[in-house]
Amino acid sequence: VQLVESGGGFMQAGGSLRLSCAASGFTFDEYSIGWFRQAPGKEYEGISCISNSVGSTNYLDSVQGRFTISSDNAENTVYLQMNNLKPEDTAVYYCAARFSDYCSATVDEYDYWGQGTQVTVSS
Repeated sequence: VQLVESGGGFMQAGGSLRLSCAASGFTFDEYSIGWFRQAPGKEYEGISCISNSVGSTNYLDSVQGRFTISSDNAENTVYLQMNNLKPEDTAVYYCAARFSDYCSATVDEYDYWGQGTQVTVSS
């Protein structure tokens, strides 16, 4: 099983980045995929999730309207489009897979994790 994030980097406030999470080694459409982030000295924060079977999505309030999650089941890849980035979005971003039709923002409810990708937003 492997989840590989990419697309992180350095961006000025107001800019955009698109993160990718490429999955392999499990039946993609049986899992929900979540994006989490961890800023220095802070806890993991669940920011968005998509159910690959049901197609439902959810978002943390602070990213609602700025971030969009999508899934390409043919490519086993989930994307997180991040627009209007803010300095407080600076963190390591992780994708995680949960064997469920339903999303969760709880770290312990996920089965597999990627290695993370750094996003840094300057003011």
